[in-house]
Amino acid sequence: IVTFIQHCATFLLLPSKMLHFLLDFIFCSTMAVPPSYSDLGKAAKDIFSKGYGFGVVKLDLKTKSQSGVEFNTSGSSNTDTGKASGNLETKYKMKELGLSVNQKWNTDNTLATEVTVEDQLAQGLKVALDTSFVPNTGKKSGKLKTGYKRDYVNLGCDVDFEGPIIHATAVLGYEGWLAGYQMAFDTAKSKLAQNNFALGYRAGDFQLHTNVNDGTEFGGSIYQKVNDELETAVTLAWTAGSNNTRFGIAAKYKLDKDASLSVSAKVNNASLIGVGYTQSLRPGRLLVQLGSHKIK
Repeated sequence: IVTFIQHCATFLLLPSKMLHFLLDFIFCSTMAVPPSYSDLGKAAKDIFSKGYGFGVVKLDLKTKSQSGVEFNTSGSSNTDTGKASGNLETKYKMKELGLSVNQKWNTDNTLATEVTVEDQLAQGLKVALDTSFVPNTGKKSGKLKTGYKRDYVNLGCDVDFEGPIIHATAVLGYEGWLAGYQMAFDTAKSKLAQNNFALGYRAGDFQLHTNVNDGTEFGGSIYQKVNDELETAVTLAWTAGSNNTRFGIAAKYKLDKDASLSVSAKVNNASLIGVGYTQSLRPGRLLVQLGSHKIK
């Protein structure tokens, strides 16, 4: 695209300053697709949630076959109770058809399958059928998921086959500003079961996120990537009618350039301190060793 514009500018005898202005206008005015509602404030959430556990050791294994099938296996063990759990996930994509199949199995003996078709019915439109089955009890569930994302907008709507509730989300983005809305509508009672709003701002390595859930729960977070090694986050939350304000600070530091070693730490106003250590053995294999402490 840049080469084409340069040739056109040369043909029209445009001055270099005007060419640079034209390129800046075209590429800087293009807005990337905003994230989904669930991913708003995700950078700060990950700093607080990933890499922690109280007395838990976790092992993740990721590999890919020559045919393009991805295998993700994870297992965890609680050192206090001795309970172990595991998950197996396979992914297969047929890019020419825009089709992907994702299958999951866990030690609770739950089988889940998700079939997704993307950018086939319309550009930016994603349709998925998510099903689960428990052989021991015979319980079945299904959900139809739809999503549409283009510049400045990201929409989603999920319909659960078991219940009368419809979930819908919408996120709008413009020049770094993000505004989101999430709702759950009970068709049986013809009323809203969930009514959430969010507002945020993203600029390079800085992210700001605020949200209001059902008009009673308020929250906010700030994420800052200080440099290639250090990431920090702050979170704040409170409930209307309560004086209990929740506040936390977290950081993640990469010990080497390859990010194979990292240390995470967090603390909140309830005097709870968490420390996590993650080590990647080699590409495709990830070993996570976690340690946390409660201090009151």
